[in-house]
Amino acid sequence: MVNFPNCKINIGLKVIRKRDDGFHDIETIFYPLPIYDALEIIKGPVTIPGSKSVSPSGIEFSVSGLPIKDDPGRNLCIRAFELIRKDFPAIPPLRIHLHKAIPIGGGLGGGSTDGVFTLMLLNEKLKLNISRDKLLDYALQLGSDCPFFIVNQPCVGTGRGEVLQPLSIDLSTYSFVLVNPDIPIDTGWAFSNVSVNRSAKPLQQIITQPVESWKTDLKNDFEEIVVNHYRGLNEIKKTLYDHGALYASMTGSGSCFYGIFQKNSPTSVSFENNFDVKYVK
Repeated sequence: MVNFPNCKINIGLKVIRKRDDGFHDIETIFYPLPIYDALEIIKGPVTIPGSKSVSPSGIEFSVSGLPIKDDPGRNLCIRAFELIRKDFPAIPPLRIHLHKAIPIGGGLGGGSTDGVFTLMLLNEKLKLNISRDKLLDYALQLGSDCPFFIVNQPCVGTGRGEVLQPLSIDLSTYSFVLVNPDIPIDTGWAFSNVSVNRSAKPLQQIITQPVESWKTDLKNDFEEIVVNHYRGLNEIKKTLYDHGALYASMTGSGSCFYGIFQKNSPTSVSFENNFDVKYVK
């Protein structure tokens, strides 16, 4: 059985305060985009490589596409499997294959979406009848932005990002250009350096304004610190605006940027640093 985890962008991102539990309260708008990984789960048997013994982990995990540099044991697909197995110890051995196409460490939720889609695929394939509320609970154990991918529609995200309010916004009449400079940003570093934003105007109000006005009013609080630290990134937003973007911003804690354009425009955007560019028409 196969599904296709999609990415997200953040349209505006305010860091409201640091909480006593070490997390931060934020305000953001999550918006799904049709750029996909591919995830396949099939039943075992799972064996230890080079032998006929069954792997004690009960899972065989493989990856193709973009290279993942982290320890495979930290991958959210495996962690999702382990959460499910804790409550359903009788599930059979499984083989999971992930094909990565969503840029890694760029603020697009690529790891989060893979973990959440693993939860949903396991629930469907193994007929576990896990409720939506329980899936949301599992997702939050994987990461603060993971519950969004259960809902997977435009939402205002508050709290750590897990408090979600569906939002009536449809940007399907626009085109998106996604720019990946391939600079993974450590989320912990970004939060430790960001300043608290106490501006009164809520994102939910700004988003009702014409897209052309967002350039003035809509901000990602992480953008300034990331651009100042990685100087080569300062050309991205300027180039997007030079090519006609109505709005351009970094997503998440970086380092990917996106531009929102009139439909089917521009035909191409290029950068001196040869950044990877994807188009959503």
